[in-house]
Amino acid sequence: MAREYFRVLVVDLTKERASIEKIEGREEFIGGSGLGTLLFRKYGLKDEPWHSDGQPLIFTIGPLTGYFPLMSKTVCAFKSPYHDQFTESHAGGRSALSLFFADLDALVITGRAKAPSMLVVGSRKVEIKDARYLWGLDVIQTGKIVRRVVDESRGHRSILRIGPAGENLCAYACINADTYRHFGRLGAGAVMGRKNLKAIVILGDALFEAPDKREYKKAYGEIFKRIEESGMMKKYHDLGTPANLVQLNRLKSLPWRNLTDTHDPDVNRISGETFAQRHLLRNLACSGCPIGCIHLGYIREKFMKDHRYYFEQVAYDYEPIFSVGCMLGITNPVDVLKLILEIDALGLDVISAGVALAWATEALQTGLIGKDHTLCTLRFGHTKGYLEAARHLAMGANEFYRLLAHGTLKAARHYGGEDFSCVLGQEMAGYATGELFFTAQALGFRHSHLDTGAYSKEQKEQDIDLEEAIEFLIQDEARRVLLNSMVSCLFARAVYTNEYLAMCLDSVGYHEIAKNMEELSEKIRFWRWKLRFDTGFKPREVTIPKRFYKVESWKGKVDPAFLDSLKEAYGKRLEELVSEGEKKWT
Repeated sequence: MAREYFRVLVVDLTKERASIEKIEGREEFIGGSGLGTLLFRKYGLKDEPWHSDGQPLIFTIGPLTGYFPLMSKTVCAFKSPYHDQFTESHAGGRSALSLFFADLDALVITGRAKAPSMLVVGSRKVEIKDARYLWGLDVIQTGKIVRRVVDESRGHRSILRIGPAGENLCAYACINADTYRHFGRLGAGAVMGRKNLKAIVILGDALFEAPDKREYKKAYGEIFKRIEESGMMKKYHDLGTPANLVQLNRLKSLPWRNLTDTHDPDVNRISGETFAQRHLLRNLACSGCPIGCIHLGYIREKFMKDHRYYFEQVAYDYEPIFSVGCMLGITNPVDVLKLILEIDALGLDVISAGVALAWATEALQTGLIGKDHTLCTLRFGHTKGYLEAARHLAMGANEFYRLLAHGTLKAARHYGGEDFSCVLGQEMAGYATGELFFTAQALGFRHSHLDTGAYSKEQKEQDIDLEEAIEFLIQDEARRVLLNSMVSCLFARAVYTNEYLAMCLDSVGYHEIAKNMEELSEKIRFWRWKLRFDTGFKPREVTIPKRFYKVESWKGKVDPAFLDSLKEAYGKRLEELVSEGEKKWT
């Protein structure tokens, strides 16, 4: 039940020491995003680069984790190798409940191990194991071995690990969470690689009694009923996010072939319906979730020697299908699954890797680079070259791939092709909906489509004026900051309205948080942005490449003047938000 402080395990890999710290601030920073911010303020080195040994890697959960369904995410806070600024990434899987059953609100990892290592933590255990034998293995091989080596707490155990991309410090290397989920964007995997940390095993090895209170049982029942009987979550179980493909294609808002098109009649070959009917093996759910939004496709391959078949299971969602399907001109669903599987196994973020390879394809076509750079033939619609290129990218095979691994825009500034680099702070997410989304991702806290619902608003509304747009971005972000501090799956944002969040918090004893949610959300947002600005974020210096100005969607062509005005106005509003917060909260 409720405790007034945060219980945090701090592990120093350099000194090989660990301690449990009681951190005050529960009623101010809630958990999740708020706690990640609080802990980076305490342990982070704002003025030192991301790869400094002392920089922390932080994992946090929220006050409702373990008590209510869909409170199933973990926040990872760190200084990003992509832009050397404070950021965070979120993942589902088992890590949140494993931390909860390890009796922890957060895990903070500092220092650098002397050799490749594996960290094992639980409620009664902290151990740093030699993992040199795992170095160089992909995330699938690593997971199989770690499960045998650490055979404890099965069912309540979470395994976080990196692949070659993280070992080679690719700026968009991800942390694989329990095989099918990821701390995906902005390079958390490289932070683990820099720390010589191949894997983290979290043992949920403690037991707790469920709250024996009438209020809790009533609140749980109401939330479960909203989830199961309201139909709010049905779409996530059925087709899942791949249902977006046909809708966005119809609205001429689906990026194809490095955003040279926003519509293609072949979309049905890789639609959510096609995957569900022909390639879906089963659904999975994160721990603590009754929905099952994780869709596992399968690939069937034949061994040439004995003609036997084997199957590979691949998790697919809208964003991976966009990035290695539409963006690369791949319309064979099996090839899309093969690319997702390969890129996942290498430990690369699939979105960034696909968009980076799309830029490389156009750069090769236009003669800015040659085959001596790519080491293979890259052509839209041809899978073999992309499978090879993904391996080169993860391994840093030559100077070209090492530079591309630092970000598409960095490679474009060196070789040319900035105009057609599809980068909005980081490689774009799959929504070519217009000016509002382009601004939201370019200037968003995580440069993510999940910072706001701009992409959704633009699919429904044709005319959005400047003042309305800025107000929407500000208000929508504040709501998401609250959910990310709980830490709720954002698919459940319609379930967990502020009214229901307050009911849940009250039922487990967090009365002050329930009473002050909106103010706390504003305060947490301020501190997140302040840390971001303090570590180098300058909204006026963020550029939107020219390719985005040429997009034409269902609403018509992008208005360059409106896009520029929106970017300038939102950047100014963020600066004001920090300035106002400094007067109020510092």
